[in-house]
Amino acid sequence: MQLGILTAPFPDTPLEGVADYAASAGFQSLEIACWPAAGAEKRRYAGTAHLPIEDMTPARASEITAMIAAKGLTISALGYYPNPLHADAAHREAVATHLKRVITAASTMGLPLVNTFVGGDRSLTVDQNWARATEIFAPIVAHARDHGVRLAFENCPMIFSHDEWPGGHNIAYAPKLWRRILETWGNAVGMNFDPSHLVWQMIDQARFIREFGPHMAHVHAKDLMIDRDGLYDNGILSAGMGWQVPRMPGLGDVDWPGFFSGLYRAGYDGPIIIEHEDRDFEGSDMKIKRGFELARDILRPFVK
Repeated sequence: MQLGILTAPFPDTPLEGVADYAASAGFQSLEIACWPAAGAEKRRYAGTAHLPIEDMTPARASEITAMIAAKGLTISALGYYPNPLHADAAHREAVATHLKRVITAASTMGLPLVNTFVGGDRSLTVDQNWARATEIFAPIVAHARDHGVRLAFENCPMIFSHDEWPGGHNIAYAPKLWRRILETWGNAVGMNFDPSHLVWQMIDQARFIREFGPHMAHVHAKDLMIDRDGLYDNGILSAGMGWQVPRMPGLGDVDWPGFFSGLYRAGYDGPIIIEHEDRDFEGSDMKIKRGFELARDILRPFVK
């Protein structure tokens, strides 16, 4: 396993600067955030564009991968987390176009993995979203396969704010949907597993890893704390609104020894990428780095 970070919390730092920090802090890998350079995505920890996706050439790809390697780092994946099932057709088209560009860039860089979302339209039922997903992703999955790249979908419901409630913006959050995904696309896709999203959904972590461990292509390390006062005030029908609190690993309710035990037993030996969404460690680069380093020290004993 390799311990690393997702570069998204450093939108104003060039990739080389992020790599310098990661290497100096003892990390081994980077998941590189690859939103469009125009920066249209405005939600927290989204919109970071650390690669010239729109202008990637073989020469630039070689230069970037050599720079990362020279610092003793690897690239775990390219990450782009939009909403491919957005209600607006023009938005869906723009997202699909950029996702294909990220896939092409990964291939040009010699990288086998792109992390993303299936997406979701909260005004539709899950089954209606699924019908749209099979149509939209058929050419995207084919494009990835033709370029020797595997897609990894994250198991995140994308319910954090009122404009995502009640249905969320990503349907790939539960075992029932994951069985459909794998039955439909097989090994062309995999899971980018984040254990924090199981906590507030009351999905058994150990059982989830036993069932889907062989399909985990990439892993995020993020914790989540259930605010019991918030849960009391809002109830479970709020779908986590007001009581699910993203935290750095070790500061929430994820069972980290059980998490790693399950991954090792499932044969997972890939990257463990810390995803930073903890409000207690944001507001400055110094605080963000402090959060990453706290997570590093919690997780390091398990990563061998």
